[in-house]
Amino acid sequence: MIEVTAGILTDGVRILVWKRRAGESFGLKWEFPGGKRHSGESVEQCLRREMLEEIGLDVTVGPLWRALTHVYPDRRVSIYFYLCESRGGSPRPIECAEIRWIPPHDLNVLPFVEGDLLVLPDLARELGARAV
Repeated sequence: MIEVTAGILTDGVRILVWKRRAGESFGLKWEFPGGKRHSGESVEQCLRREMLEEIGLDVTVGPLWRALTHVYPDRRVSIYFYLCESRGGSPRPIECAEIRWIPPHDLNVLPFVEGDLLVLPDLARELGARAV
């Protein structure tokens, strides 16, 4: 079982997503910032580390929004989706191909990794209602 974090970061109207690099597993698919948890680190520590490494953004990890397990053909992944707040600064694509801020109702337009697809309808509904 692989444990993975995902940060749900909004600017009040849009949500931050990133595109994986070509040549990586799930290359050129979109996902929420985050990554694999290392041995000895908490899920929250993992998410903070991944956000700094991948997009150069220091965040405050808020409450757990959703947790799920997704089975890929070659692995089983537990994904922890946390609501996050930026501590300042602007995200930049350090270890990803591209970053976008998109409105919640446009989440279904991008080709997301399978594990993230499961939460898109709830996320669009909940964040879309907050933005109104």
